[in-house]
Amino acid sequence: MSRFLPRLVDVIGDRKRNPKVGSYTNVLLDDPVRAAQKVGEEANEVVVAALAQSDERLVAEMADLVYHSLVLLAAHDLSWEDVEAELEKRHRP
Repeated sequence: MSRFLPRLVDVIGDRKRNPKVGSYTNVLLDDPVRAAQKVGEEANEVVVAALAQSDERLVAEMADLVYHSLVLLAAHDLSWEDVEAELEKRHRP
């Protein structure tokens, strides 16, 4: 499995700590409502891609959904680790 996700989380965290003028990530971090709307938009695009588009399109839309979800979590001072912890709580071997 790729090690890119932790790098992306680090980039988002760095943008939160050290805002960069013109950064799309900072635009979303500064406006959690917009970030949430983007997650909803991307989720819809994932569904459309899964039902009526190519696998490549599905992967691209899923990447957008993951990115926007990570930014939304950061905007709420939450982390991917919080999501993993919730998934672990739900897992019943």
